[in-house]
Amino acid sequence: MERWNTGDIRKIKGVDTTEIVIREGVPVIQYKSLNQIKWLKNGFSTRIGGVSEGIYEAMNLSFTVGDSENAVRKNFDIFGRALGISPKDMVYSHQTHTTNVLRIHSVQKGMGILKERDFSDIDGLVTNEPGVCLVTSYADCVPLYFVDVKNKAIGLSHSGWRGTVGNICRNTVNTMKEEFGSEPKDLITCIGPSICMDCYEVSSDVAEQFENNYTAKQLEQILMKKDNGKYQLNLHMANYYNMVNCGIPEENISIPDLCTCCNRTWLHSHRGSSGKRGGLCAFLEISC
Repeated sequence: MERWNTGDIRKIKGVDTTEIVIREGVPVIQYKSLNQIKWLKNGFSTRIGGVSEGIYEAMNLSFTVGDSENAVRKNFDIFGRALGISPKDMVYSHQTHTTNVLRIHSVQKGMGILKERDFSDIDGLVTNEPGVCLVTSYADCVPLYFVDVKNKAIGLSHSGWRGTVGNICRNTVNTMKEEFGSEPKDLITCIGPSICMDCYEVSSDVAEQFENNYTAKQLEQILMKKDNGKYQLNLHMANYYNMVNCGIPEENISIPDLCTCCNRTWLHSHRGSSGKRGGLCAFLEISC
């Protein structure tokens, strides 16, 4: 991995919706709109500041890519300190590219990191309990953050191309409405750091599924056909339209300004590393 330091991170240009803070020598990507909510903690990891070695260097937060479990747990300790959140308060999703969303309770704290989960096949988490940190994992797929500022509830979902075309966004919003009375107009949402359209080529069978689920006008920003019969896919805009179609006001949606693949020297990217990589995580917690 090309070596980066905190000074390099602070020089990154074009960052509009996010900001990168350095705490205890560890970079934390945060959304400006979420930082305005006083009772909330949010964060997204980078490759920098952990103890993992080789292709996992250095802040790997995935247990499923072959890295040492002890190293991953140590990384959670390090990143948790930067966030001001203990791993014992975290609940880590079990992602299998579903659109399943689960309500999380305080009795589940520590699951997926310090103890076994009592759930599986869950790509979206929601809670309204303070002190419960939701955690989801990425290496190009799209993190979706949801914050109900009226009812004080949160959601965090993993949306790859399957989760996007299957609309895990809608499932998350509907689950928050059923569980907490959340209304789309009260949601502040963010589309997290993930692969950009220029970096994401897909086959025609994947493109066809998007063509069947979005309007012709929306597809102008979602798909671009290439001469080789493949397509460039914009998951950012597809998830943006999923949010708008759910009734979330446009002004409440933050679009990502960081691509994991373009920035693969300091963000883990599956495409950018040909699968030889660690994992990033998104974190969201009601702090009080």
